[in-house]
Amino acid sequence: MIRHLVLFKLNEGVERDDPRVVAGVEAFRALGGQIEELRFWECAWNISDRPIAYDFAINSAVDDADALKRYLEHPAHQAGVALWREFATWVIADYETEDR
Repeated sequence: MIRHLVLFKLNEGVERDDPRVVAGVEAFRALGGQIEELRFWECAWNISDRPIAYDFAINSAVDDADALKRYLEHPAHQAGVALWREFATWVIADYETEDR
């Protein structure tokens, strides 16, 4: 199984209630029910106020590298990424795990 983690940082001056952000969050929350390759899906706002903390996180899992590729190329995923590109930056980690 491959775990796919993404941490988002809102751009300077962008707030959570910005309509673009609200639309981006809604798009990502819906992915769990739209992409069959996803074996696990959760996303949420960070609750830490530490200065190094990112703002929003996605934690997901797929079966293998081929499933990850299909997920990343899925039109619903691409649409969500296009939204977030307008108001945030992010870091990603993909790693293999024994979880099943």
